[in-house]
Amino acid sequence: MSMPGRRPQRPTRNAPTRKPAIGKARRAQMITTYGVGSMIAIDEASYIVLGLDSWRINDREETSEPRLQRALRVDKLYLPPAESDYHGAGLKRFPEFYACQDCRLLQPYGRFGGRGSKCACNGSLIPSRFVLACDDGHLEDFPYRKWVHRGSPDGAVSCMQDLKMVTTGRTASLRSIQIQCGCGRKASMEGAFRRSELRRLGIRCSGARPWLRDAAKVDCARPPRTLQRGSSAAWFGMVRSSLAIPPWSEKVQTAIDRYYAVWRTSSDQVIAEQAEAAGILKKGITSKQVVDAVRKRARFEDEAITAEPGDLDAELRAEEYEQLLTGTTGEQEYDDFECHPAEGDLPMPQIEQVMKVTRLREVRVLQSFTRVEPPSVADAATRHAALTIGDPEWLPAMEVVGEGVFLRVGEKLLREWEQRDAVRERAGLLIANHAALLQRRADAAGRPAPPTRLTARAILLHTLSHVLINEWSLDSGYSASAMRERLYTDGEMAGLLIYTATSDSAGSLGGIVRQADPDRLARTLRSALRRAEWCSADPLCMESDTGGADSLNLAACHVCSLLPETSCEHNNTLLDRGLLIGWPEYPDAGFFSVR
Repeated sequence: MSMPGRRPQRPTRNAPTRKPAIGKARRAQMITTYGVGSMIAIDEASYIVLGLDSWRINDREETSEPRLQRALRVDKLYLPPAESDYHGAGLKRFPEFYACQDCRLLQPYGRFGGRGSKCACNGSLIPSRFVLACDDGHLEDFPYRKWVHRGSPDGAVSCMQDLKMVTTGRTASLRSIQIQCGCGRKASMEGAFRRSELRRLGIRCSGARPWLRDAAKVDCARPPRTLQRGSSAAWFGMVRSSLAIPPWSEKVQTAIDRYYAVWRTSSDQVIAEQAEAAGILKKGITSKQVVDAVRKRARFEDEAITAEPGDLDAELRAEEYEQLLTGTTGEQEYDDFECHPAEGDLPMPQIEQVMKVTRLREVRVLQSFTRVEPPSVADAATRHAALTIGDPEWLPAMEVVGEGVFLRVGEKLLREWEQRDAVRERAGLLIANHAALLQRRADAAGRPAPPTRLTARAILLHTLSHVLINEWSLDSGYSASAMRERLYTDGEMAGLLIYTATSDSAGSLGGIVRQADPDRLARTLRSALRRAEWCSADPLCMESDTGGADSLNLAACHVCSLLPETSCEHNNTLLDRGLLIGWPEYPDAGFFSVR
């Protein structure tokens, strides 16, 4: 998509005026990488993606997923604008501070006297490397003047001499980067990344939101952190997703998507007449079915207005889980979802159900974002940075199509296994580490810690998903990065969906669905579990007490269990081969130890 610079305050659709684009990004990146509030480097400049009120969208690019819209309480979902002179996201220079590569002058971009990206000395300008952020998403320039005048109570306020950023080049450390003031004071950037140092200097979060035009700063008590501008911690998108399942994947429901906003308040007669004019009735759909579909969706939306907000992910997945268990019948036509039981014997006693998902559509929506610490399911409800001023009427979304295989583990066997002392002790290590991580994040942010929802079954099914994806990447024709997992582990749920979901036809070529054939599935399951029994990093991998980021893995490493990050729901954490196939002290305690 094109990314023009200056934008009007109000969202403009199909704007007739042309604005020269200053950069481009793929649609998917506007949800996952360069969403609202993120920083993007274009040539030798740095910009921040402005809020939704500065996006120019195309009305014809509306998509729909009623369950997700109801959960997020928005009226519409739009695909990010494709490349066009008329549609795009707004950008603004950020950070404001730039440094000249020749004279080393450090000041806001607008104060340089040159033309374009040049200083008055004709030196090239580069954006500041450092910014200040808090985990509520606020962002601002690093306070260089206060930093260089530390130790002088009023120096940072009274001194207005020019600042310079000088790199000595002696080492690659922050000590070699010095901030120099015209008054003679100087300080290296060493220690700038320590929270304690910022706190000692009285540097607090200002509550700035530069991605929102004319947005006032808000009071914020969160401790700020120094980040490098290009750091992965500078922006974490909160992306929500759901599968289009019946009744919203029925043929009549997908047919009314483009017209629903108008028909919602129209009479039955008008709906019927316009449905015929639009050619919907030529698809074998009756006018009564169209009217009934419109009224059904309207009732569904009205219920959302009075419903109490709940656990978004849990509600969506519970509905999907029930649909995956029951599948679809031949009585209805479904454009976006088809699911049927795999014929033949089950591959092993621990697997209770296998379903072929021959068609699926997944909708992913950027709900919000945060910084510094990645969001988790447990604390997502308390950490939201605004995408626009006020409540958004729409959100950016992308839709992908694909196919998959759903596996359900036997509930009776699983409950018995979860009660074993050895299993509870081993899973308890990860559960305790996860709870400790949530507590550390909560303490740093001054919030109460949310409870962990991690269980032994969640670790087990997550690890099983990883070893199966790795195995299928060798046998299905898809790479591991082309597959994704969707886990159903809350409460009594005990299933996993492995699927391909891409924005082109490569996600539905049949390679994954074939893996559900009885003989093939039995063979690949046994092969995956055999591979899990031995890792070339053993015995260190299997006997490690903790591993991975924040000590959230046990027997799992890049050699045996980890996946490309786009494939994993939990950033390659909460994994343990031991719960699958046993560990040295208890070789028979794995859920699949007896096969």
